[in-house]
Amino acid sequence: MDSIIDKIGIVQALWPSLVKGLWMTFQISILAILLGSILGFCLGVAKTLGYFVLEKLINGYLHLLRGSPYLVQLYIIFFVLPSLGISWLQFDGYTAAVVSLSLYTSSYVTEIVASAIFAVPNGQSEAARSVGMTRSQTYRYVVIPQALKLTIPPMASVYVIVIKSTAVLSVIGISELTRQGEVAIMRMPGDIMFIYCLIALFYFLYCYPVLRFSKWAEGKFGSVGDVDH
Repeated sequence: MDSIIDKIGIVQALWPSLVKGLWMTFQISILAILLGSILGFCLGVAKTLGYFVLEKLINGYLHLLRGSPYLVQLYIIFFVLPSLGISWLQFDGYTAAVVSLSLYTSSYVTEIVASAIFAVPNGQSEAARSVGMTRSQTYRYVVIPQALKLTIPPMASVYVIVIKSTAVLSVIGISELTRQGEVAIMRMPGDIMFIYCLIALFYFLYCYPVLRFSKWAEGKFGSVGDVDH
């Protein structure tokens, strides 16, 4: 009984700081998801236009971001770029977190959007062009609306990855959820396991609705392979 009371006391003591950390995690992840999705959507569409040089540049961008650890990208943006002496590359911790996580998100969103567009049957585009639509009209009114439905299930999974990736931001001093937990452990070194369980619970409470939405969207809109049926 004393042990339970002790744990309740720990929760009460840490609750304000963990909620503050969750709020910071929410802010950064939402900004990164919004900005990364916009950039990824534009790059994904551009990748399918058939311009050789543009496609190669986008592929190089994707290989660079997806082929290196996110932690390395974060260090480059926070430590390396400011050392170049260029004023607009002087990022504080918060900005570096948002920028790096947005770029990281865009690398996944680009591939998802491009794959979804390629998955739309060619007959759809041919039919649109046969009735006099231009290429841009075909993309706007026929291809992209169908492709966007296909992006929902995989996009939700990417967003969960982004949310969990915010835990890395503690290395540059961002007071997100994991950082707040580490500070709490310094105050209460005898309760390391319990505090980490609390951190995991907070992440679960944030990610679970996104995961549920992903399952619902997958059942409603289907997978990429369902388009051809």
